[in-house]
Amino acid sequence: MKIVRHTAPDMRQALRAVREQLGEEAVILSSRRSAQGVEITAAVDFDAARIEAAAASPTAPPPISFDPAGQDMGSELKTLRRMLETQLAQLAWNERSRRHPVQAELLRELTEIGIERDLADHLIGQLPPEADLAQGRRLAIAGLSQYLNVTGDRWLESGGRIAFVGATGVGKTTMLAKLAVHWILRHGPNELALIASDTARIGAQDQMLALGQLLGVPVHAPERFEALPELLARLGRQRLVLIDTPGTSVRDAQLTARLSVLAECGPQIESALVLAASTQAGAIEETVRRFSPLKPASCLLTKLDEAASLGGAISALIRARLPVSYLSEGQRVPEDLAPARALDLITLAVRLAKASGAAADEDLLRRRFGRLSHANT
Repeated sequence: MKIVRHTAPDMRQALRAVREQLGEEAVILSSRRSAQGVEITAAVDFDAARIEAAAASPTAPPPISFDPAGQDMGSELKTLRRMLETQLAQLAWNERSRRHPVQAELLRELTEIGIERDLADHLIGQLPPEADLAQGRRLAIAGLSQYLNVTGDRWLESGGRIAFVGATGVGKTTMLAKLAVHWILRHGPNELALIASDTARIGAQDQMLALGQLLGVPVHAPERFEALPELLARLGRQRLVLIDTPGTSVRDAQLTARLSVLAECGPQIESALVLAASTQAGAIEETVRRFSPLKPASCLLTKLDEAASLGGAISALIRARLPVSYLSEGQRVPEDLAPARALDLITLAVRLAKASGAAADEDLLRRRFGRLSHANT
């Protein structure tokens, strides 16, 4: 192990000197203020570095067997390294908070909304250095709104053939019913058709047939989901065709086969991924990933009235570059439906965070944003 001590006018320069001399594996042992600015003591474990390099090298000789005492020492070193990395993160976050208090506060607020670390860091990195807290807050919200794409009210204006896909219980059928009623109120029933292709859920096709009878529009119910491409090829020229598909778990073995059937329809349909805003962010990310082979053109967010936080969903949609078409926040048909507007959705996310009392403590912020790379900012 090599230990060095550096004195510099500020923490940023001291950390840079440590990194240049010892590399990225260096850890901070201690720091204190001095007459010259700041003094830090750092170390690097060369033995561990050589062992890791030797294990990765294809030409390295076979490793020597270590005795239990040596393995225990290695475990202790790893524990020590984690402790030192935590201390380093604290120092880096404290330094960033001192040098850029507006950035630190905005990172706290974005974390409380639920915005993911990389996106929050990127948004704050785009702010002008002279921005105060109020201006920075406005710019951060505006930046989020710009990154979140929306489609506008194009289905109800121009029509199309829309297949609603997604997990079981996210509200696909209810969303379809709301859009159908809005279309009839605007254009009448003559150019609308429904397809009940959910052959998996008991009673799903009967529910669609009842809806069609109520609205006075035709409902086509294929015997097998695999017959959907053939049915679409025979379908007339209705301006709007809404297709209800089977709900499925993202881990369902049949999901791939169902996605293949929809892919066979090619340009005949537009797939729209229905997501429940009340779902945890991790589950939304997995759903988006599992349905990505279908290349959905947009998504619809349902159950906004049941959501406790929207930041995770917003982050997932921005990362996937998946536009939002419509929002649903209740069971009323057709009242609880509106075209998605980015700023409204971001504003709702902020309001939900405040209402729930979401708070980001110093430990979370330190682990999220207290990285050595921030020493250069």
